[in-house]
Amino acid sequence: MLVLIKLILLVVSALAGFASCQDLSITYNGFRSTNLSLDGLAQLTPNGVLKLTDDTKEQQGHAFFPNPVSFKNSANSSAFTFSTTFVFAIVSEYPTMSGHGIAFVIAPRRGLPGALPSHQLGLFNETNNGKPTNHVFAVELDTVQSKEFNDINNNHVGIDINGLNSTLADPAGYYSNGNGVVQNLTLASGKAMQVWIDYDGTAKHISVTLAPIYAGKPNKPLLSLPNDLSPVLNEIMYIGFSSSTGSVPTSHCLLGWSFKMNGVAQGLDLSQLPKLPRVGPKKRSKVLTIGLPVILIASLSIAISGVIYRVRIKKKFAEVLEDWEHEYGPHRFKYKDLYIATKGFRDKGLLGSGGFGKVYHGILPSSKLEVAVKRVSHESRQGMKQFVAEIVSIGRLRHRNLVPLLGYCRRKDELLLVYEYMPNGSLDRFLFEQHENTLNWSQRFRVIRGVASGLFYLHEGWEQIVIHRDVKASNVLLDSELNGRLGDFGLARLYDHGTDPQTTRVVGTLGYLAPEHTRTGKATTKTDVYAFGAFLLEVVCGRRPTEPHPPTEDAILVDWVFSCWNKGQILEAVDQNMGLNYVKEEVELVMKLGLLCSQSEPIARPSMRQVVLYLDSALALPDLSSLGISASGLSFSSQEGFGDFNLSCPSSMDKPFSHASSSVAESLLSGGR
Repeated sequence: MLVLIKLILLVVSALAGFASCQDLSITYNGFRSTNLSLDGLAQLTPNGVLKLTDDTKEQQGHAFFPNPVSFKNSANSSAFTFSTTFVFAIVSEYPTMSGHGIAFVIAPRRGLPGALPSHQLGLFNETNNGKPTNHVFAVELDTVQSKEFNDINNNHVGIDINGLNSTLADPAGYYSNGNGVVQNLTLASGKAMQVWIDYDGTAKHISVTLAPIYAGKPNKPLLSLPNDLSPVLNEIMYIGFSSSTGSVPTSHCLLGWSFKMNGVAQGLDLSQLPKLPRVGPKKRSKVLTIGLPVILIASLSIAISGVIYRVRIKKKFAEVLEDWEHEYGPHRFKYKDLYIATKGFRDKGLLGSGGFGKVYHGILPSSKLEVAVKRVSHESRQGMKQFVAEIVSIGRLRHRNLVPLLGYCRRKDELLLVYEYMPNGSLDRFLFEQHENTLNWSQRFRVIRGVASGLFYLHEGWEQIVIHRDVKASNVLLDSELNGRLGDFGLARLYDHGTDPQTTRVVGTLGYLAPEHTRTGKATTKTDVYAFGAFLLEVVCGRRPTEPHPPTEDAILVDWVFSCWNKGQILEAVDQNMGLNYVKEEVELVMKLGLLCSQSEPIARPSMRQVVLYLDSALALPDLSSLGISASGLSFSSQEGFGDFNLSCPSSMDKPFSHASSSVAESLLSGGR
C-alpha cells in the first residue's frame, strides 16, 4: 500500500510539473548561472556567453531547456500560443567565410540524436530529413547555401518544418519602422542581433522578426507564415538551440534568451548581456607599437644600413597590383602573409609538385587557418584580368565536396593560388602508393558519390556553369574524415547557363580527354563527364587510364574493362588491393557507369544529374547491351597529333595536397582561355 501511495504521488507530481509548463516563462539575461542541457561543442563561458560551437571543424552543439514543455492538452488538441526572443552573434575567424548557422528548435527529444553537423545544422541527417515523423519545428539562421535544400542564398532566415527545405525563407534583414524598407543584415558579421519568433495558436500563424541588437522590434516581421503547428508538435516537447560548423572555424554564440508559453516573451535587459568573446589575435599594446623615444642619434653607418635593409625587405615582398584588382581586395592575399605562413616556401613544407606548380603547406599568421599554397609562373600578362576574375568567382563556390579556393596573390612573375588544406592528401596517393593502407570499397564508393555530387553542383547547381577540365584521382583530395573533395580549379572555365562555351586550346591530362575535345578544342560538361568515367574506372580498378606496363595485355583501362564486361566477367577488373569485402552490385554499377560515361559520342553520355541518380539508386542504369556499346564506341584520345597542345601527365604527390596539371601560365594566360 505504501508503494502504491508513493507511485500515485509521483504521477500527480509529474502531471503538475507538465501542467505548470503550460504557462512556462523563462528569461536568461546572459547564461552565468543556468541549468541548461548541453552536448557536443556547446559550453558556457565564465562571463555568461552560451557558445554552441567553437573553432572545431565539422562538429555540432546543442543547448536545451532541461525540462519537457507541454505544447498541447492532448494529441488531438491545438498547439498552444508561444513566443520567444534571443540575442545571437556568429563570429568567424575568417572574414569572407563562415559556417554553418544557428537554429531555434522545438523537438521531441533533447540533443537531437542521429543529427549531423555542417549543412544539416545539427538538426537532421540524410535519412530522416523531411520526414513528418520528425515532429520538429525550427527557425534557421543559415550562413551557407546548400543547393540540395533549395537554399535561396548563403545569408538567410528560414522556417523549417520536419526538414531543412525551408517552408518559407527570406534574405536576412529587417523592416525599418521609419519607411518600411528592408535593411539588409549579414548574419556572420560578428555583430549581435535579436530574433523574435511568435506563434498564434488561435490564428495558426508564425512570424519571425530580426533586427540589430539595439534597434528594437520592428513593427513588420521578416517572415509571416499561416501554418497550423498542431500536427507537428507533440503534447510534450523540448525547446532549445542547435548549431554546427563546417570547414571554417566559427563561434555561434547566444547572449540572452526569453521564452513564454501562452503569452509574449519577456523583453531582454540588453544592458545585462555579456560581451562577445574575442576572435583572432590580440591587439598589441600601444606602448609597444609606439616604442620608446629615441635617446641617442644613430651613427651614419647604422642609418645607411637601416635604409638598405628596408629596401631589401620591400623588394623581397614586392607584389604586382594593378588598378583593376582593387575590387578583389578581400580575395587577394598579401605575399608577406603567405611567405610567413609557409616559412619562406621551404622544401620542408612542400606538399608536392605537378605540372608547372609546386604546392606548400602553410598556416596563415592572422587567422591560423591551414592552407595549401600553389605557386605557378605567369610570364605572359595576356588574359590575366579575366583569369583573376574567374578565380574570385570560383572562390564563391560552396559545396562540401569541393576544395575551397580562398583567393590569390600576384608577385613579379609568380601567381599564387590559396586553397583550404586537406590533411589526408590526394586520392591518387591512396590508390597507387599506399597498398598497405588502401581504401576499402565503402570508402571508395563514398568518395565517388561525393565527387559526383560536387561535379553536379559545378554543372547545374551554381549561378554559372563551371567546367573543371581536369577531373582525375590526383585532383580529388581527402579531408580529415576521408570525404572526397574535387580540387585544383586552375584549369576551370565558367560560362552562363544557356550559352555555348567558346572554343579554347586543349588542356587537361592524357587519358581523361574526351575525343571531341581533342578535335575541336571545346570543353563542355560532357567532356567533364568523360573524364569522370575514366576516374570511376581508375578508383574501382586501381589502375591509371593508360599505363606503359599494364598488368594485362590492355594498356588502356577502358578497353580492358570493356573486354571483361563483354566476356561477362566484369569483376575481374576490380582492384585486388581492395580485398573481397565489397558489394558486388555497387561495384558493377560503378564500372558499367564508367563505360557509359566513356562513350565516344557526347550525346550518348549521361549528365552529372543522371550520374548522381544512378549512384543513389534513384534511377535504374540502362542495360549496356541494349545500348549497343561496342569497343568502337569507347574512345581513348591517343597522344598522336598533340604536339601543339598543353597536356599534363598523371603524377602523384608525397604530401597532403596533391596536384598535377598543365601550367596555368601556358594554358590559361597565353590564349588558352
